[in-house]
Amino acid sequence: MIFVLVGIATISAATGIHKGIQWLSRFNIIFTVFLAVLILLLGPAMFIVDQFISAYGSYLMNFFPMSFYRGDEEWLSGWTIFFWGWFIGYGPIMAIFISRISDGRTVRELFLSVAFIAPLVTNFWFTVVGGTGLFYEINTPGSVSDILFEGGLPASIFAIVQQLPLATLFAIAFILVTCVFVATTADTISYSIGMIISGQQTPPRTVRMFWSIIFGAVAAVLLYIGEGTIDALQSFIVVTAVPVFLLMLPTLWLAPRVTMSMLAEAKAARKDERQHDEENFTDL
Repeated sequence: MIFVLVGIATISAATGIHKGIQWLSRFNIIFTVFLAVLILLLGPAMFIVDQFISAYGSYLMNFFPMSFYRGDEEWLSGWTIFFWGWFIGYGPIMAIFISRISDGRTVRELFLSVAFIAPLVTNFWFTVVGGTGLFYEINTPGSVSDILFEGGLPASIFAIVQQLPLATLFAIAFILVTCVFVATTADTISYSIGMIISGQQTPPRTVRMFWSIIFGAVAAVLLYIGEGTIDALQSFIVVTAVPVFLLMLPTLWLAPRVTMSMLAEAKAARKDERQHDEENFTDL
């Protein structure tokens, strides 16, 4: 399976942003939306919507208390600190790719898409899957939690879909969407690293393919060695997020200044263009 994923990611990265990466990403989005709608139609739709609204209300009301909560250190280290560190370490490389594909967009459009639309859609997807699991767990205690404790999060997904109509098709669909998500992540990171190394907005195809294959080789070695190695690597990534976070701090005050400078340049360019047009009209 890993060789298939590496092959898909390599082909996608090699064909570029406007072909393989774009096609694969669009397919992933359309298929994920279709899957979410299907779960809503065949699953506990009202429960999911109610949980989504209630969870967001609770999130907004308790944002600061939850951000500084330190009561359960084991839970914090396993979830809050781990995922914050994971996303911080993962953020810069994705920021490079997002800025590349956002060429021609305004800063406002980019900000709204990344800071509001993307999290909202992502949270709704998690609510669709997680809310379905909660519904079945509440109505049939142990139907999801027992499998979660025995097999972990991946096994719990199949425990959820087994309780839906067309369970086999849903299981296949989740495997497919997971594989495509992995492939799109690999091809975008390969493209971003290619940009960094080559210093070009469109890195050479060989560089993109090289890094995609390297990622696949590293993943294969880690899987071969054992699960403990993967856990150690994940912990290392979280640790490296600390210096990355310190490097990202200056952007909190530099980014607005750069944005205002770009806005001033754009306004000056438009003003010069209008003056040039008026002069040409006067000459006529």
